[in-house]
Amino acid sequence: MIGALLSVAGEEGRGPLRRNLLGLVMEAVLMGIGFVLLVPLLRVLFEGETDAAWSWLGAMAGVLLVYALVRYRTQLAGYRAAIGLAGVLFTRLGDHIARLPLGWFGAERVGQIGRLTSQGVIDVMGVPAHLLRPVITAVVTPATVVLLMFLFDWRLALAALITAPIAALAFRWTGNLVQRTDVRVDAAAAEAAGRIVEFAQAQAVLRAFGKREASLGKLDAALADQHAAGHRQLTTVVWGLVSFVFTLQLAFTVILLFGTSLALGGEIDAAELVALLVLAARYVEPLIGAADLGAALRIARNSLGRMDALLATKPLAEPAAAKRPEGDDIIFDQVRFAYDDTPLLQEVSFTAPKRAMTAIVGTSGSGKTTILRLIARFWDVDAGAVRIGGVDVRDMTTEDLMARIAVVFQDVYLFDGSIAENIRLGRPGASDDEVREAARLARVDEIAARLPNELNARVGEGGSILSGGERQRVSIARAILKDAPIVLLDEATSALDPMNEAAVQDGLRALTRDKTLVVVAHRLQTVCMADQILVLGEGRIQERGSNEDLLKMNGRYAAFWKERRRAAGWRLASAAQPAD
Repeated sequence: MIGALLSVAGEEGRGPLRRNLLGLVMEAVLMGIGFVLLVPLLRVLFEGETDAAWSWLGAMAGVLLVYALVRYRTQLAGYRAAIGLAGVLFTRLGDHIARLPLGWFGAERVGQIGRLTSQGVIDVMGVPAHLLRPVITAVVTPATVVLLMFLFDWRLALAALITAPIAALAFRWTGNLVQRTDVRVDAAAAEAAGRIVEFAQAQAVLRAFGKREASLGKLDAALADQHAAGHRQLTTVVWGLVSFVFTLQLAFTVILLFGTSLALGGEIDAAELVALLVLAARYVEPLIGAADLGAALRIARNSLGRMDALLATKPLAEPAAAKRPEGDDIIFDQVRFAYDDTPLLQEVSFTAPKRAMTAIVGTSGSGKTTILRLIARFWDVDAGAVRIGGVDVRDMTTEDLMARIAVVFQDVYLFDGSIAENIRLGRPGASDDEVREAARLARVDEIAARLPNELNARVGEGGSILSGGERQRVSIARAILKDAPIVLLDEATSALDPMNEAAVQDGLRALTRDKTLVVVAHRLQTVCMADQILVLGEGRIQERGSNEDLLKMNGRYAAFWKERRRAAGWRLASAAQPAD
């Protein structure tokens, strides 16, 4: 465990931890020496040698004084190491998470990361602050006691030494029980956390459709599962703890019986027996103290393991010698890509010319959005290459790549700040006038005019005080402010009301002017505007060309076109019917 702790602490956190470990070892050795000094002290007291007793008492007082000073320093060092470790963990985890592929961040990661960076960090902080001392004391102090017992009676020392492996096995078995149950507890807690967030964020939809009870049932089930997992862990830990303490008491009983047998046989005197039995009690006591913290120790070890696994997740590789593109055209060259061993794209090749619009159409799950995300390097391709301006995106720095791309997806997330702050994310150094102009072009100024503080109005967590269309407008204003030469658009108007759709379309026209545009298209009016249309199916490009050329082919695109026309006509006819 100490190795795992030093591993996640990194270079910055290892120094304080190592110094604290060294101090704790010194402290445990001093404690063991202090215990062992009881043997000669009690022996001379039983024999009535008062002057010798004062000498041994003075030696013990000196050892205990040094122990007290070391204990004071290690106590402070432990708290400092814990606080410093928390800062290091937050920094390391945050920096590493920021470098992970964007495709890594699935919905299931929310509860996992949230628990790891909250309760997980607290668990790990508790190691130097509270757990290392009893653990090291439980190992070093009994070892010191046993070694020094050989100076007085090798037989009792050997008896104590023989019981040590049994106690170690019992402790390990108890810890393994806790470790296994903690995996289930952590998974249940992460699921419950995700359900709580989901339940809170979806209140408007749940109440509008009368599904509050159904969603509450899912939340109740997750909380019940968490409670059951915690209960199973508690009962398991109790049995393990009882077994460990019983083993320790059995070891003490063995030493007691063996010592009594030696005394009755006249091989040691009564004074020496009492002293050695006191020492045996001191040998067992630190182990019992560590048993009380064994569960917390294993839980902390599991948190360390999860952090280590996260830190071991490979981030996107940065090129040793970065290249800069010569233009803004996009080329897919025999691209193959699979997600979780499920093939999505196979031998996909096309060119999206600069300052032109390429539309991608196809059935759900055919890989349309995946193409956009590979351009933005959410993942790296399994085979082939994605190039911008003749340069493989893997040969570009992340900063250079993202500076060239503006992405507008259907699902928009806004931070719990003001409208202006969310727009300014597109270009943090932009002036207030530039932010206002981007808001005007995306027609966000109309939204701001209805809110107190206008552009300085807060949008709530995830943009909760704004509608979906209004959040989309803020997202487009953000992209306009960025003014990147390449725009990736997962068509944002497919589920908007007419008023928001018109506003978003105005914003998109301002955003995509003179840009290289790749759009996942759902609406016919968007498809008709494209310079090139790619028809995707079964992970391959099955048709390509202009709208007119593809209609003449009378293939998959023509069928898509006719289906969309029929759907649009049905909606118009339905809308024309008078209300009952």
